[in-house]
Amino acid sequence: MANQDDVLEIAGRKFRSRLFVGTGKYATNLQMRESLESSGAEVVTVAVRRVNISDRSRESLLEAIDPKKYFLLPNTAGCYTAEDAIRYARLAREAGLSNWVKLEVIGDERTLYPDTIALLEATQVLVKEGFVVLPYTTDDPVTARKLEDLGAAAVMPLGAPIGSGLGIQNPNNIRIIKEFSRVPVIVDAGVGTASDAAVAMELGCDAVLMNTGIAGAKDPVSMAEAMGLAVRAGRLAYLAGRISKKAYATASTSLEGMVAR
Repeated sequence: MANQDDVLEIAGRKFRSRLFVGTGKYATNLQMRESLESSGAEVVTVAVRRVNISDRSRESLLEAIDPKKYFLLPNTAGCYTAEDAIRYARLAREAGLSNWVKLEVIGDERTLYPDTIALLEATQVLVKEGFVVLPYTTDDPVTARKLEDLGAAAVMPLGAPIGSGLGIQNPNNIRIIKEFSRVPVIVDAGVGTASDAAVAMELGCDAVLMNTGIAGAKDPVSMAEAMGLAVRAGRLAYLAGRISKKAYATASTSLEGMVAR
């Protein structure tokens, strides 16, 4: 109850849930809907490539998501050039999806690491065109700062390669990005289980975005609930302030008043 006023604010919009969830890789749309509900997430990412923008009469992913219940965040997944990413962002806005965009410009097919040069280029163009840009980037503090300087509304460093489930590989980099950032920091990619999500939040990150960690689980609905709880627990632990690490034990009960031998 003491944490109810702790909201996440991005570009003037407030969210109570700090878990962002993707919509790909689920076995069925029903499983996806149940997982979204179980997660408690408010922000749901939708790949523009998976939405039938040109022919809205055909079956669309959007039919399975209630836009009154969730804030839809279009993403440019699958784009390998700045030009493609910019084009898909524009298409999403023209179709009435949103002027927000989770910006992805992939630079390598095997690792799915971002092309940071193209990412910076696309961010600059889209910010000038009035988009609220949330770029998926590497865990490099310098790139994160440059994206922020270009007007990104948040920065989204990867915890590990997309879909790897490896968890936070470079916690110190994430900590540095958060320390110097003036905009929200959202860990994106690499979360495999609840403890990974908790670690991201305990580092001070403002939110966590995940897809495969939930959709790829044996029981996605239960994993979605676990991830939601982990994000909340990690955030609360960060705000509470952990004890300092020590090399030796410290008695939890004072020795004062003990009977002398």
